[in-house]
Amino acid sequence: MTELRGVGIGLGVAQGPVARMAAPSPAPEDTASTRTPDDELARVRSAVADVARELGERGEKAGGMAQEVLEAQAMMVEDPTLESEVATRVNAGKTAEFAVYDAFASFRDQLAAMGGYLGERAADLDDVAQRVIANLRGLPAPGVPDPGHPFVLVAKDLAPADTALLDLDKVLALVTTDGGPTSHTAILAREKSIVAVVGAAAAKDLTDGETVIVDAAKGVVTTSPTDDELRQAQHRADARAAAASAPLTPGALKDGTAVPLLANLGKPEGAAEAVALGAEGVGLFRTEFLFLSSSQAPTVAEQTTSYTQLLEAFPGKKVVVRALDAGADKPLAFLNDAHEDNPALGLRGLRALRASEDILREQLTALAEADAATDADLWVMAPMVSTVEETEYFVTLAKEYGIKTAGVMVEVPSSAIQAARILEIADFASIGTNDLTQYTLAADRLLGSVASYQDPWHPAVLHLIEMTAAGGKANSKPVGICGEAAADPLLAVVLVGLGATTLSMAPTALADVRASLLQYDLDDARRIASAALGADDAASARAAAQEAAAPVTA
Repeated sequence: MTELRGVGIGLGVAQGPVARMAAPSPAPEDTASTRTPDDELARVRSAVADVARELGERGEKAGGMAQEVLEAQAMMVEDPTLESEVATRVNAGKTAEFAVYDAFASFRDQLAAMGGYLGERAADLDDVAQRVIANLRGLPAPGVPDPGHPFVLVAKDLAPADTALLDLDKVLALVTTDGGPTSHTAILAREKSIVAVVGAAAAKDLTDGETVIVDAAKGVVTTSPTDDELRQAQHRADARAAAASAPLTPGALKDGTAVPLLANLGKPEGAAEAVALGAEGVGLFRTEFLFLSSSQAPTVAEQTTSYTQLLEAFPGKKVVVRALDAGADKPLAFLNDAHEDNPALGLRGLRALRASEDILREQLTALAEADAATDADLWVMAPMVSTVEETEYFVTLAKEYGIKTAGVMVEVPSSAIQAARILEIADFASIGTNDLTQYTLAADRLLGSVASYQDPWHPAVLHLIEMTAAGGKANSKPVGICGEAAADPLLAVVLVGLGATTLSMAPTALADVRASLLQYDLDDARRIASAALGADDAASARAAAQEAAAPVTA
């Protein structure tokens, strides 16, 4: 028996035979084409159109976060810059296959060097190129194997197009050698409730057909398990399935301490599923969906309609809406499309809104109108607040428009450090752990080369969360968590121990987090959090928390 360690997604456990993702097809050779350039270009256009259509169809079928990712990939494959680069190579006498391979590889390297949103797009570009080249060769697109029986899928990483449409009747669990807790694979696995361990580098040596246990709660893949270990794993899987089907209850610790569990949503259409999965409200509603697909800002009427649809799904419940968070990985032509050498540190979030204040005023108008027309408890927060002055600006303006509860997102260390002063002014704070980790560790959260730093378990991040919660307590103001960290069942306990008052996450993570909280009382949570704070790095903090939690679950 050998244990391969990685980062677990959720609390699930599964077992079964391994099926490995096939290696990418060999690169096309740089040989002269026997066709005319016009013929080769026609082949490329046909292949690109086929791949874009397939990605779009997969997105429509998958829905949710997967649809957004796949629609972005479909746009990527038809990028005019790429088309021009391919045409240049074809006109120089290259084959369509090599022209696509070389142009995409060159473009990928450029994007990766830029980092941020473009760096993230580079991570998926290889998959798109493989799909176009496979089409040109008349071969099936690269994808998930089908051994004819249920299996544990092992891959270097999964492209969004593959993760989105995994057959959950066949894929028992997912193991990747690359990626981290905020990779596309991890996010989509969490959304689809797939048992997964990501970043398990040693899994590269697993072979087809060998039986493994994938334990997401422990972040471990066990090879050559004994019969007793297999029975124990099955017992845990059965118990978890029973817990998931139990009647929904409000989020709380074992001692009855209330910890409301809220949903992160990107569109009003996701509200029904969130309610069905037990969301007690919305902790983060991203309004970007209204803006990102437009060449100009949506009207007040259009915004009011969408916000009203959302609020109507949560009568009497808290709904936290984030004002438009544009910039960095979400540039908008009508707001902030100017080139920035380091957009993650540029005109983004509230800074961008202040530079185009009419957009912010229109959004606040629409939110106030939707609030007046519904019975939900609307809270509105500003993204990327860095200073006390920015807090005063936003809260004052929001109140001017009739927003009763106005708060801020804590995503940069300066806000955490000044939380006591900020929360004298703001009605609440919500910690975005993805960006807080990025700025604390000085590592772009969308850049694969520094993905190992993007771990909210790092004690430096935990200390800033504790500091923010203390600022809330000093002012009797709530401090919630709305980053991916809240969806980690054990880290959720730590966050409560640090002083978080609510947790917001992808709806599919609610059941695991609810079950995890019920194992501990408030003293336990504080003790486990203290153990994590005393560590030196993210891995040791996670290990210390697991050890501190073990006596409770033994």
